[in-house]
Amino acid sequence: MTGPGGHIVVDVSGKVRRPGIRQLPSGARVADALRAAGGVRNGADLTGLNRARVLTDGEQIVVGAPSGPSAAGGPLGAVAGGGTGSPAGPVSLNTATAEQLDTLPGVGPVLAQHIVDYRTQHGGFRSVDELREVNGIGDRRFADLQPLVGP
Repeated sequence: MTGPGGHIVVDVSGKVRRPGIRQLPSGARVADALRAAGGVRNGADLTGLNRARVLTDGEQIVVGAPSGPSAAGGPLGAVAGGGTGSPAGPVSLNTATAEQLDTLPGVGPVLAQHIVDYRTQHGGFRSVDELREVNGIGDRRFADLQPLVGP
């Protein structure tokens, strides 16, 4: 989903020179957002941050934070410097990337994309229960995911 004029808005925070909200052209990549934020500060760990990934509107990019929720306890964004495996806190259905959703148990790349597509088509998730409406989420998978996600 893009904003007016073919632009997206992303929140760049963490170990960048000028953290904040940035408006970028649709199709922009993580590297573009980092440049718009004045670049990465010296010593920031970029392992795990795919700088070539195309951004989506409303996304958060946190540079140099440990894997899991942001330091403020907010929803999981694109976190640099994290490891692999399941996230440490609830994954936000409204802000997580397909790659982040793919880390959840029972969710592969196709189902992760279905979740992102549902979010785009319906303007986001108002509750975790809406996850049941996503193609490919049955009762068992919903029961597995419910404690791991938030709206």
